[in-house]
Amino acid sequence: MALERMTAFVHGHVQGVGFRWWTRSRALELGLSGHATNLRDGRVQVVAEGPREKCEELLGLLNEQPSTTRRPGTVDLVVEQWAAPKGESGFIER
Repeated sequence: MALERMTAFVHGHVQGVGFRWWTRSRALELGLSGHATNLRDGRVQVVAEGPREKCEELLGLLNEQPSTTRRPGTVDLVVEQWAAPKGESGFIER
């Protein structure tokens, strides 16, 4: 099974509300590796590596409106990019 790297830039009220912790929990449940990082401009960058279908599942959870998984904060927009994996291990909050 081919692995992919998804980078998602999450816009909205997503800092200081537990969003990175929630993202880490969902990513680990899906068996993904990577990180969730607060950016200076208020966005959260989510990097996830694993099977494309699992990355797409996480992307769907990030985009879900309204959130049925009690996702903290408010997501206005998610912009994703796809690339070859770089070998992330574990999933951390930065």
